[in-house]
Amino acid sequence: MWNDIETSKDYLHFSVVSQAVADMIVDSGKSPISIGVSGSWGSGKSSLVKMIGQDLKNCDEKGDNYIFLEFNAWLYQGYDDARTALLQSVSKTLSIEMKKRNIPENDGAWDKLKKFTKRISWFQVSKLALPLIAGFIPGVNAVGAIGGLVSAISNSIGNPEEELKNSEAVNSAVEKLAPEVKELLKDEATKPATEQIESLRNEFKELLEKLNVKLVVLVDDLDRCLPETAVSTLEAMRLLLFVDRTAFIIAADEQMIRNGVRAHFGDVELSEGLVTSYFDKLIQVPITVPRLGVAEIKVYIVLLYIEADIRKNILDESVLTYAQNKLNDLLSRAWQTPVTKETIEKALEDITLDGLSEHVSMADQLAGILATAENIKGNPRLIKRFMNSLEIRKKVAELNGITVDPGLLIKMLLFERCASTGAFDYLSQQVLQDEDGKPSFIKELEDSLVTGNEYKAPDTNWETDFIKKWLLLSPALGEMDLRPLIYLSKDRSMPFAAYDELSPEGKKILEALKEMKNVPLNQDLIDKIKGLGEMESTLLLNQIARIGRGNQWTTGTVCAAIHITEAYPSIGDRLALALSEIPSKSVKAAIVERIKDKEWARDLLEKWANDSETPASVKNAITSKKSRG
Repeated sequence: MWNDIETSKDYLHFSVVSQAVADMIVDSGKSPISIGVSGSWGSGKSSLVKMIGQDLKNCDEKGDNYIFLEFNAWLYQGYDDARTALLQSVSKTLSIEMKKRNIPENDGAWDKLKKFTKRISWFQVSKLALPLIAGFIPGVNAVGAIGGLVSAISNSIGNPEEELKNSEAVNSAVEKLAPEVKELLKDEATKPATEQIESLRNEFKELLEKLNVKLVVLVDDLDRCLPETAVSTLEAMRLLLFVDRTAFIIAADEQMIRNGVRAHFGDVELSEGLVTSYFDKLIQVPITVPRLGVAEIKVYIVLLYIEADIRKNILDESVLTYAQNKLNDLLSRAWQTPVTKETIEKALEDITLDGLSEHVSMADQLAGILATAENIKGNPRLIKRFMNSLEIRKKVAELNGITVDPGLLIKMLLFERCASTGAFDYLSQQVLQDEDGKPSFIKELEDSLVTGNEYKAPDTNWETDFIKKWLLLSPALGEMDLRPLIYLSKDRSMPFAAYDELSPEGKKILEALKEMKNVPLNQDLIDKIKGLGEMESTLLLNQIARIGRGNQWTTGTVCAAIHITEAYPSIGDRLALALSEIPSKSVKAAIVERIKDKEWARDLLEKWANDSETPASVKNAITSKKSRG
């Protein structure tokens, strides 16, 4: 099994990018620089940032030219003001570095650090206390001495008749503040914000000059934060950005940050140009994480297998470093020499490992699929998750005494990952209905596509380009008994296909629901469903969803499903997910009428309302619902 946390080990041939960025920071000298590393979720942003930091450390021969701070904004979400947290992290990092360098206490650097730290304290206190002093009470939840001051002032404003008691409480709270903080509140409150910010930046600059170092701040997981936290962190960076001797490396999905900026400013109209300007003023050097191609994925999978063998004590750690170097050299020449099964095996010919050839064959078979398959498209994190699923599936097969070709497992896992629930449900239903587990429609489709005939989907859920390509993948399934694969996939298929999972009472209710037309709700039937319990009612809904997919969701089937969600509204999301598979152009207004008042259907109705392919009658039904609401 493989975890999906960031790493500084180069499995993705990112070293050429990370080294280039590290060289850029070195070349910038004392000048400030800000670098944005953009990429989608799981693309390797965090790993690339770590590699940049490691390469920069390797460039620092003496080890005293750079100070590194890794800041994860997401960790502070909901616990502290991210802006203050970043500033305090900078102060703490500088303090630790000064102690490490054994700088004497009478050195002027400590005085500068003290001033800088006091300035940060003022920012924190003023943010909480000064608005209250001015008569405004924001919804803050401060703790400690600051919290005591906030609470005392709030009570004073709320209870003006208790003048003496209020005065004593405020004075007591102020006394509990550190002397330097009290002094700052007194001395700095009258200064304009621009002067306070300038003082902070100057003290920070002077401190770095005194230490003769460059501070490198590695900011990660910014795009995982809520908009308020993300923008708060960006604003904190803005306080320190472009100060001499600083380098900020920020990992984030650029589009998510743009959305965060829009959300932060709320109702203020921001053009795309203004949002771009805000972002561009923070980032001097934008870098996009390289997308993995087939060659990179082959190497990635081989290295992951070697890593797994090291964990099993089959290989020594040094083998991984050797393989990384060899395979990265191979990728460097990929523009000239294709990366094939043969070239990988030749590059690793000095490694003696039983099963290495099998690993390389598996990588060769998987790479092309994982590079192009919908919902994966070369994403490193999704590749790891796919491989983890494959290893689990192989283990489950082994424990059940089932012998299945790995190629078949891979093909089925791809279908589970990339096809819709409805498409998978149709396949499992057809397989389980066939006495030998070889549904004839699979072979007919494969033969038709091989001979170049037009693809004709057997079910509306199979009308996708992915399934058409999937059918052509090796191995062919037409002559295979697919029941073992469906059994191994029972975490998805069995709740839909296994009728016998229902109790006798559940089966009776299912028969009643199957005969239902578009009628008003039957409270007696809803009560009977409640008697089944939520778990069996969920299985019942799965059965109705299977029927709905087969009959294109008649209003009678929708009505039957709603009886179940009326009994247990908590499973309404499952029905919404099933209905979302209906192509927007095929949605019926009658369905909207049945679900328009359901809380679980709100996002689904919004989706249909915004889709250009949704019929006008459906949009009108949704609009009328909103106007009545």
